[in-house]
Amino acid sequence: MLQTDDVAMLVAQARALLEGERDLIANAANLAALVAMMVPDLNWVGVYLRRGDELVLGPFHGKPATTRIALGAGVCGTAAAERRTVVVPDVHAFPGHIACDPASRSEIVVPLRCGGDVIGVFDVDSPLAERFGAAERALFEELAALLVAGSDVTRA
Repeated sequence: MLQTDDVAMLVAQARALLEGERDLIANAANLAALVAMMVPDLNWVGVYLRRGDELVLGPFHGKPATTRIALGAGVCGTAAAERRTVVVPDVHAFPGHIACDPASRSEIVVPLRCGGDVIGVFDVDSPLAERFGAAERALFEELAALLVAGSDVTRA
């Protein structure tokens, strides 16, 4: 769990990383690395980008991952299809969970929204059950919004 000062510092560092760079891939790579470095108890952080009716693996920090996910499949596909943040306290209890790292126990996925479109998702996994609460949800939603606002994006 991050303290309030740590959250403010993380958001400030994310803003600084995105400043002056408009490339979505570069910004997503830096954001994933920053979150993986600054937020404790994570084992995967990354972005999937929407390409038609599926999500395609983008920049990430962690073990190799599923390359393509259909909209509506798994936690990432569900978040994209339903256009909402999905917090899963225990991934083993989530129907259709796509397991990339067997060590993952909980997950949060935030849609990347551009206007009315979902252009991808920001995905974070933890080896701890029930790792993500309201504070992490607010933080990751803010970071996802910063990523989209700070990047040149192509709508899905």
